[in-house]
Amino acid sequence: MDELIEKAARIIIESKLTIALTGAGISVESGIPDFRSKGGLWDRFDPEEYATIYAFKDSPEKVWQMLKEMEQIVDKARPNEAHAGLAELEGMGLLESVLTQNIDNLHQEAGSRNVIEYHGNSRTFTCIWCNKKYDYKDKRGEYPPKCECGKILKPDVIFFGEAIPPLAMARSSQLASTCQALLIIGTSAVVSPFNILPRQAKQAGSKIIEINLERTVLTENITDIFLQGKASEQVSQLVSAVK
Repeated sequence: MDELIEKAARIIIESKLTIALTGAGISVESGIPDFRSKGGLWDRFDPEEYATIYAFKDSPEKVWQMLKEMEQIVDKARPNEAHAGLAELEGMGLLESVLTQNIDNLHQEAGSRNVIEYHGNSRTFTCIWCNKKYDYKDKRGEYPPKCECGKILKPDVIFFGEAIPPLAMARSSQLASTCQALLIIGTSAVVSPFNILPRQAKQAGSKIIEINLERTVLTENITDIFLQGKASEQVSQLVSAVK
């Protein structure tokens, strides 16, 4: 077995509190392209026009052109071995929580129970005018989906211009400041304020294990062990090594 995998496994086994930070890269193998990558949503839909809360309030029908495509992509996706591996680590008592930037619900579908969604979840909708909530399945195929009050529903994702949910931010910060091991998977953690969390962990003395296809600014500055490759392959090897 790879020496780096063995070292990473030892860190996780010996850690009294391990958390995982995940980003778009963990879901790429599930068929969800990174929104910021070439060919991603932001290539076709200008975020200033389609992904701000102001755009949604001004023209929800227009914004739902982008949201429809996003929903169809997420609807086809299924958890991959990386999602399953993190759920298995949690089940073994070796992973306290997953802090994710993703809105696809794949961690929960894979079996993870303690998931903090930093940017919300696309699988539920809320009417921002009357606050009634819906499951996306109740509105499947309805574009744009409407509340019984007649207004167009908003998915429970954090648009640009909206605040990160206070509870998610507070709990994430608490975990990052107290963890002994931090798994970073499929993200370079450059988006604020999520990018604060890896540095909080490092300053608290946590060991940083990074899994990404390419080296990142994290690799050069705070990462202790860099496992280069697909998330599914690296996480699967890591889970096997801790057993």
